[in-house]
Amino acid sequence: MSQTNTPQRRPTLPVTVGHLTIGGGAPIVVQSMTNTDTADIESTVRQVIELARAGSELVRLTVNHESAAKAVPAIRAALDAQDCSVPLVGDFHFNGHRLLTDYPECAQALAKYRINPGNVGTGEKRDSQFATLIELACRYDRPVRIGVNWGSLDQELVARMMDDNARAPQPKDSDQIMYEAMVESAISSAERAVQLGLPRDHIVLSCKMSGVQDLIRVYRMLAARTDHALHLGLTEAGMGTKGIVASTAALAVLLQEGIGDTIRVSLTPEPGESRTREVVVAQEILQSMGLRAFAPMVTACPGCGRTTSDTFQHLAKDIQGYLRARMPEWCTRYPGIETLKVAVMGCVVNGPGESRHANIGISLPGSGERPAAPVYVDGEKVATLKGEGITEQFKRLVDAYIESHYGRGRGA
Repeated sequence: MSQTNTPQRRPTLPVTVGHLTIGGGAPIVVQSMTNTDTADIESTVRQVIELARAGSELVRLTVNHESAAKAVPAIRAALDAQDCSVPLVGDFHFNGHRLLTDYPECAQALAKYRINPGNVGTGEKRDSQFATLIELACRYDRPVRIGVNWGSLDQELVARMMDDNARAPQPKDSDQIMYEAMVESAISSAERAVQLGLPRDHIVLSCKMSGVQDLIRVYRMLAARTDHALHLGLTEAGMGTKGIVASTAALAVLLQEGIGDTIRVSLTPEPGESRTREVVVAQEILQSMGLRAFAPMVTACPGCGRTTSDTFQHLAKDIQGYLRARMPEWCTRYPGIETLKVAVMGCVVNGPGESRHANIGISLPGSGERPAAPVYVDGEKVATLKGEGITEQFKRLVDAYIESHYGRGRGA
């Protein structure tokens, strides 16, 4: 069944980042971050292209020293030469004011700057170095994400707020003060940026935490105090299923409440694993909630004692991998294909019904059932597949459906 009751988005200011718009009712943007040494131009370009091909609409790079800053223009040029137009975001900590000043080509090659107000300096240096970063953003007309992170929160601000709380007639608990400090750091930094001349529609805010409930609480507070576009992400989410589940649990609650204009799923990759997994998870969160569509979705049953054969498992995996692998080509060739629904079911209990609900579905035989797999197209049975080549036969039927319903000759 189709998802029609999608969450109502909270109104925010639109922010232009390269060819993208964040906020202002625009589709929620998926972003990711490289983990290569930015100074290694070849490796970084290769990973950016891999992330963009997987569907990352913004890619953030670490710019932490002179060699990284020098490499950014070459990275941008190499991407452009390979027709990869994904906007690049520079991630700055501690020395961003100096790197952007000393390397104007880097400042121009980046589409957006990410600033952590807890890491721009201490004492008097904080104000002047933050001001330099904002003045450079104004000079090059670049938007800025003011990204607060609880692992690097301004400790002077925290201490001051804790002291004030201790003197209050009814002190709040320390967690609440931490949330308030996170939000205050983001809001006050945004206000300071506007005072320095940065337009309000050039600011994105984030307040990242690593606990699910902490993140939900702090973003609810932040959303209540600002109309700036918000970037969502559970920082240090972790590895494997833990990171996926935690990120999904936190982001889904906020997205359901209309909070969030761009997201990143910060997964720790398994050794040797592709960085693109975080992109796929972010897309699937948005698509499962009915907020965006990125690739055809495959409905498949979990299996039970009726499905002792693993044939349907292999078929579901093969079809899902096949569809996603072809999307970079198909998304331009077949407009709207991302809304395609495919079902791969394992027995007669729910198989025919789910297959009929999909655009194209197959119901494989379960244990003791007749060795035949009916295929349904838009609710009507069109074929019965048998034998060893069911996977390839079904792929051909999927291809034919895509061509007839999304190709240039559709409706002819």
